[in-house]
Amino acid sequence: MRNASDITIARSPLAGRRDHVEETRLGIWFLGTDVWAVHVLRRALRDLLRLMPDRRTHRFPVVLDAGCGWGRALQFLKQSFRPDHLIGIDIDAALVARAQRRAAAEGLAVDLRVGDVSRLDLAEESVDLVFCHQTFHHLVDQERALAEFRRVLRPGGTLLFAESTRVYIESWIIRLLFRHPMEVQKSASEYLTLLRGAGFEVADNAVSCPNLWWSQPDLGLKERLRGPKLRSLDEEPLLNLVARRR
Repeated sequence: MRNASDITIARSPLAGRRDHVEETRLGIWFLGTDVWAVHVLRRALRDLLRLMPDRRTHRFPVVLDAGCGWGRALQFLKQSFRPDHLIGIDIDAALVARAQRRAAAEGLAVDLRVGDVSRLDLAEESVDLVFCHQTFHHLVDQERALAEFRRVLRPGGTLLFAESTRVYIESWIIRLLFRHPMEVQKSASEYLTLLRGAGFEVADNAVSCPNLWWSQPDLGLKERLRGPKLRSLDEEPLLNLVARRR
């Protein structure tokens, strides 16, 4: 394993091709804040670990953070799965450079790359676990990204998928402050159908739709006043799940 001083940024030959909608400056800044790390990222990671009761009996030698951004999840992934090789990929070179500086400051050995998660520069069946958090709603060709995840995962490999759904992305506050390809947004049930159709197994007990205040259009005000509302799967703003490559 390499030392933190050996951290490098490798540029994919396909990194210049854009198949996503870039985030606003506000969105990029927000991804680096502690508010994001504590209330969005870590909440999702803890929920995903809860859906993996057998994770301590499995090894994950190679772990990929697909859409790593500022690299806020890398230390958590290292501590949770103890991989021999931890990879972070993001299409934004400036964010990857920031992730590199953060990893170096934390003494974290990680292979950081500028690249497109829809065209991964990784060998087939070379990864044991893919972590994809709040990345899919920026991708124009979501089907191709899932095909890439399946291609690089070993048979039986794990995909940790955490995403905001259409009902959240279409809320007024998100439309005002952030930018997304609106035509590809999906409900929780549509994401489940997409994943299963792409060759992933998703058990019913490996799916979670957390009810977090920041995911509500009114920031949870009505629920605080009137109590929680029962929602169908298509009304859920957030989806966390653990999938396995068939």
